[in-house]
Amino acid sequence: MKNIYFNHDGNIDDLVSLLLLLQAPDIKLIGVSAIDGDGYIDPAIEACRKMVDKFNLRNDKLEVARSDSRAIHQFPEKWRMAPYSFNYFPILNENAEIKTPEAKLPAYLDMIDKIKHTDGLVDLVMTGPITDLAKALDEDPTIEDKIDKVYWMGGSLDGHGNVMAVDADGSQEWNAFWDPEAVKRVLESNLKIQMVGLESTEEIPLTDDLRQHWASLRKYPAIDLVGLGYSLIVSVPGAELYLWDVLTTMSCLDPKLVASKQVKAKVITHGLSAGKMYEADDGKELTLVTGTNKKAFFDEMDAILKRQ
Repeated sequence: MKNIYFNHDGNIDDLVSLLLLLQAPDIKLIGVSAIDGDGYIDPAIEACRKMVDKFNLRNDKLEVARSDSRAIHQFPEKWRMAPYSFNYFPILNENAEIKTPEAKLPAYLDMIDKIKHTDGLVDLVMTGPITDLAKALDEDPTIEDKIDKVYWMGGSLDGHGNVMAVDADGSQEWNAFWDPEAVKRVLESNLKIQMVGLESTEEIPLTDDLRQHWASLRKYPAIDLVGLGYSLIVSVPGAELYLWDVLTTMSCLDPKLVASKQVKAKVITHGLSAGKMYEADDGKELTLVTGTNKKAFFDEMDAILKRQ
């Protein structure tokens, strides 16, 4: 049985990932934490606590930790608003009282505490900036021995990014751009890392057909919440959106869903290319996800979400 610690940055894909982790069979979710990245942290933390109350199918003993990490480069404000609306969905607010507590420790210390007090190895699923892991490694490097693998949504190795800002050249992915020094710190570790980059998810775009599929299955509460969540995301014509974070999560739950290759990578930490990752012979060896079995991915996602 896998032990999983989930660290995310609070937008819709992250919250859907939490939903999958709460409902998946044959794992143990040992911790959840949110960082103030792609979604504002206050509504994200509250929404996570409500989701644990309603969808914690295995009854894992959970609390939600708040990150005290701060951005080097913060996401655009308009991207960050969705968790406010998500947190107001009636399906999460049938009970006025939230029972799942907020953790007393900040996220990086909570991560250390949960990892060290868990029997066996732990997988980290990280769908936002990787800063809390970098801080945890600085605080207590011995946790490396307890981490089996890190599944991270971040970076890009094919030369294209999604950052459009005056202090960037467009070659970076946002989670890496948020804190390039943290990426460098983690790449300097001995951890096994599976990276889902921007180029990894071309088989699973967010489409109108997919939205309709979820609508047709809204009798299942978890799928209803997924459909509601993604209704908050309006695709920009010509800028297709993909299920990056969900793929990262599902690849941890079932590694057979993805194809991958081994690469060696480094990151630039300063200047207009800060956050850009690139292949280098003297870089960190990573497992880069290169493709997805689309049908198997969605079939398994549906099966997990139909369990309640």
